[in-house]
Amino acid sequence: MERRTLAGLIEAGEPLIQQAIDAMLEYHQAQDRGAPAEEIERLRLLAESLFQVVSDYQLRVIAKARGKDLPPLH
Repeated sequence: MERRTLAGLIEAGEPLIQQAIDAMLEYHQAQDRGAPAEEIERLRLLAESLFQVVSDYQLRVIAKARGKDLPPLH
């Protein structure tokens, strides 16, 4: 895979990274304002799952760049 193509794939994941960061910020803001425990937990789970998706995406981009096939996601 060309370096340029790899850079394009990485760049394509940037909106997802920003979404994960925003979710983490929202979680911390909820903690700071003393939101109900259920809301804080929901936001924590959302942020955690988004960061997992980012991690999975990046792993797949690197694997593809190296010519490896990973098992399909769900």
